[in-house]
Amino acid sequence: MEFRQLRYFAAVAEELSFTRAAEKLHVSQPPLSHQIGVLEEELGSRLFVRTSRSVQLSEAGKALLPHVLAVFESLEEGRLHVQRVTQGLEGRVSVGITGSHFLGPLPHFIKDFRQSRPNVEVVLKEMAPADQLEAMTDLRVDLSFSRGIPPGSSMSGHLLWRDATVVVLPAGHRLSSRQSLHLQDLKDEDFVSLRLGSSIFVDSVYDACIAARFEPRIVQQVVEVLAVLNLVAAGLGVAVVPESVARQRAEGLAICQLHQEFGAPGICADVYLARRSDEQRPVVLEFVQRLVTWAMLRNSKPPDCGPSPTTAC
Repeated sequence: MEFRQLRYFAAVAEELSFTRAAEKLHVSQPPLSHQIGVLEEELGSRLFVRTSRSVQLSEAGKALLPHVLAVFESLEEGRLHVQRVTQGLEGRVSVGITGSHFLGPLPHFIKDFRQSRPNVEVVLKEMAPADQLEAMTDLRVDLSFSRGIPPGSSMSGHLLWRDATVVVLPAGHRLSSRQSLHLQDLKDEDFVSLRLGSSIFVDSVYDACIAARFEPRIVQQVVEVLAVLNLVAAGLGVAVVPESVARQRAEGLAICQLHQEFGAPGICADVYLARRSDEQRPVVLEFVQRLVTWAMLRNSKPPDCGPSPTTAC
């Protein structure tokens, strides 16, 4: 059976007239009648009862019709499915993310995105930033949230929102009354740090200390930034962290802006969305476009979470 034959059969079954069916299909009647005859010969049964005055479905035709219509319905659903996938309205997006980003604005975007794209499955995979980039290279995740893009990598980065870098100290620390601090002010302090090598941000803090002519005396390395804040509040040391994260747990902490020297290695806490440069899947590109647009609109609104102009709400 050919699709053309099924289409001709369905048209005649609907019109109950070979003449009207041919007009509907924009074909001449002889080829249409011929193809119906070929189909009947293949099935070994007459599909229509023809008289000089009418055309009616035979019992075999009545049995075949719902199957033919189901084929057309399935093909139409397939066409619509392909359109949704092509437009990025359906599919799966896997996102590498660290625990600190769950405390920021991202969950609000995910909620909005899922409401507008109910047929897109968004899978969040919590892992260290360095592991995220490796997972992207291995095609285990599609996107990554990072505070920087490795130079020379095959990733494309989209800046989502700015974030300042601050020093957090135990409340009552001798430096806690200062509005801002230089890294040199911390050279004699114990440091609490995220695990070295786990992210661009933590390695940039270490490199900046070396450039400031001292090696940070790291007394504790942990995996999560909230653990860093809790250990600092407990008096184990000081830390350099993104301001938006520090504001999530300000109790027991003093927060001072970090003054970065001009020309010195910079510490960037800004949040980027990373994707593979050769990414072509429509659902991933649609997610990226909507997130970047959402972030731009969010950034254009005045902050409402405190007096600090650099706080990322």
